[in-house]
Amino acid sequence: MTTKTKYFDRTLLPAVFALAWPTMLEQLMGTAVQYIDTAMVGSLGTAATASVGSTTTVNWLIGSTVSAFGVGFLSYVSQARGAGQDERARRAAGQSVLAVLAAGLLFTALTLSLSRKVPVWMRVDPSIRDLAARYFFILYTPMLFRAATVIFGTVLRAAGDTRTPMRVGLAVNLINIVLNFLLIYPTRTVTLFGASLRIWGAGRGVVGAAQASAIAVAAGGIAITAALCRHREISPVGVSLRPDRAILLPCLRVAFPNMLQRFGTSLGYVAFAAMINSLGELSTAAHTIANTVESAFYIPGYGMMTAAATLTGNAIGRGDERAMRAQARLILLLEVSMMVVSGGLLFAFAPAMVRLFSADAAVILLGSTVLRMVACSEPFYGVPLVIEGMLMGAGKTVASFAFNIAGMWGIRIVGTYICTQVLGLGLVSAWGCMIAHNLALFVMFTVYYFRGNWRPFGMTRR
Repeated sequence: MTTKTKYFDRTLLPAVFALAWPTMLEQLMGTAVQYIDTAMVGSLGTAATASVGSTTTVNWLIGSTVSAFGVGFLSYVSQARGAGQDERARRAAGQSVLAVLAAGLLFTALTLSLSRKVPVWMRVDPSIRDLAARYFFILYTPMLFRAATVIFGTVLRAAGDTRTPMRVGLAVNLINIVLNFLLIYPTRTVTLFGASLRIWGAGRGVVGAAQASAIAVAAGGIAITAALCRHREISPVGVSLRPDRAILLPCLRVAFPNMLQRFGTSLGYVAFAAMINSLGELSTAAHTIANTVESAFYIPGYGMMTAAATLTGNAIGRGDERAMRAQARLILLLEVSMMVVSGGLLFAFAPAMVRLFSADAAVILLGSTVLRMVACSEPFYGVPLVIEGMLMGAGKTVASFAFNIAGMWGIRIVGTYICTQVLGLGLVSAWGCMIAHNLALFVMFTVYYFRGNWRPFGMTRR
């Protein structure tokens, strides 16, 4: 057997892909729906695209903060399952119900009460602020169901079940597409295979898109809750829902730094988008579309991140350092290989992808330019995702917090402010600062990974 074969254990491939491919497919379908949403709204005009896209980063802020609750349970459940302690995993699933209730109710109150203020804070053009506020309010009415989808989905993935969240995600996306078709456009006649067909439509435009998303999210929250309750190994049914300090405190120790990280970086995205919004409608539309397009090309990163988190937690639960190291090497190799391919595709097809969402020549040119810039950094973007997944599985989230906050605020935000607000440069300079941020994360996470300080106590640094 050659040294190369020993270094990369191919027998781990089935376990890695069994966890990664459902997450990738779920992300792919979610991105496809995002594409369809953007294209449908884009057909209403640049103003409609800007009114929807102007609050996207606030959506990330909320979603990522809620996701942090799930990260604490991810580490706890994956390690409990790796150690064969299924009852401990079930009790943790029961405590996740409390997390859903707390996060869902808190963020429902915050989002609905602040919906009129968000577009103002985001420096949205006054002509579309009212529409952006209505979109945001409707989108977050079912916040409790959003929290269930995120947190319960993470608990299921930590237990090794990535297919159920995938199926729920596919159903949510299908509902969203159908309702978009019916609620955005007015009643019209379409020609199908030479026959004219009268299709009913509510003609509600941007508001209809928000209503479609809200209904789909509510359906997904109900479905994922039912799936968790039926799960054979970790169903919380019959488990006490009283707060359990023995479970909640370890989960919170992992979740809290991750929550600060996600909140801080997402707040950075908000500041970043606000500076871009201040550049005008053209930059906002191009930025929104480019973000949508790019999201499809880092799907491999999130699939491998899920596999890395779950398998690392399982290996630590078993006390198996050799498996943990072998899995890490293999996942990193796969991740870099896939991101090289996705980056090449993004560079080659950037103009065609932007044309899917806009017929405006200026938007196409600007969007294609920034996409081709970021395509060159895709392989570097994927490595920190995988390493961060390993750290989540190991319950080591403080370093990730430090790296992400330093990169976001020290490089992206400061750089973008200087470029756009002081020097008067445009969207290209802002995306240049974003790429510098991604490269800095690659360096910081890679150095930290090879130093080995993150490995659990008792595991050697061989």
